[in-house]
Amino acid sequence: MSRVVVAGVGMIPFVKPGAAAPYNEMGAEAIRLALKDANLSYEHVRQAYAGWVYGDSTAGQAALYKVGLSGIPVVNVNNNCSTGSTALFLARQAVESGIVDCALAFGFEQMAPGALSTLFNDRPGPLDDFLDVANEAFEGAETVPMALRLFGGAGYEYQQRYGARSETFAKVREKASTHARHNERAIFRTPLSVEDVLQSPTMFLNLTRHQCCPPSSGAAAAILCSEQFARKHGLDARIVIAGQAMTTDRPSTFAERSLIKAVGADMTKEAARLVYEQAGIGPDDVDVVELHDCFTTNEVITYEGLGLCAEGAAEKFIWDGDNTYGGKVVTNSSGGLLSKGHPLGATGLGQCAELVWQLRGTAGLRQVEGARIGLQHNLGLGGACVVTLYERKE
Repeated sequence: MSRVVVAGVGMIPFVKPGAAAPYNEMGAEAIRLALKDANLSYEHVRQAYAGWVYGDSTAGQAALYKVGLSGIPVVNVNNNCSTGSTALFLARQAVESGIVDCALAFGFEQMAPGALSTLFNDRPGPLDDFLDVANEAFEGAETVPMALRLFGGAGYEYQQRYGARSETFAKVREKASTHARHNERAIFRTPLSVEDVLQSPTMFLNLTRHQCCPPSSGAAAAILCSEQFARKHGLDARIVIAGQAMTTDRPSTFAERSLIKAVGADMTKEAARLVYEQAGIGPDDVDVVELHDCFTTNEVITYEGLGLCAEGAAEKFIWDGDNTYGGKVVTNSSGGLLSKGHPLGATGLGQCAELVWQLRGTAGLRQVEGARIGLQHNLGLGGACVVTLYERKE
């Protein structure tokens, strides 16, 4: 099996809820941008994988049909916040296995303002077992929005375990805002200081408003193809997927009643291990990372899961500046979910686009000098974690 080429990517600016076009128009625009970037016409696409979380059935077709009606299979994917990367995972599998030579992965989300909530209250919720861990740990947690409850609790547990200061998490948000000022597709581009972050309203435990990603709307897409297809059609074949893994929860997620485990630390660690093994490289070889910073707390936990630093060493990693330009590895050059926004179905494909631009050397003022290896981490509670490693061929 040959490696899969990322021939084209497209992403529209992420915006606040209510400021975007309808989901089908956003999705279609991202697809057109990816096709244009690949210098390829839609007729060459043999399968499509559409990612979205909040919407009616066959929403993927509604977006794709605005680009063309070619009769190809369209698979709609919903895997919570890792939805976009799940679509990418399936498209990569289709191409790598030889089922098709060209596939499309795209994702979109038309979100409502406010914290994520359960839409179906007449049946068990998929996150009930996860929330039970938080409810046991903190009195009155039942009244806190679910994502805040889980990730806020995980950050508090991390602080209790390793003695990390609240300023350390705020430093992550400061870094995100610094990176985002050069990203025209990000929602929040105004620099924030550690003090600004800590002085914003407290949401739960030690988590403040500026440490939470904003609900947002947007879309992104990627064209994947075989190396043979790329050669045949004269496409840019420099960026390939050198490794990719998806993991789900194991007994450890619940057995230890740890919120760090409940928010996917073990899924992340195992997916990263598999990807490094597939690619034959280690975390020290990575130049740029787009990771799932839905909250500052998750970015800190994820550094360790991806092997960017040792367990319990994230605080030193952050204050030494090893997570930004001039350090060991640049994390979230785009500004991440914290500044760029988090339209659930589009997030993973937006990460893909950023890393492709970085490895091509076309990321402008946020370019990571000499970037050759990019790592992507996209996490969905419930749960699914997708880690993807991209490499620029010389």
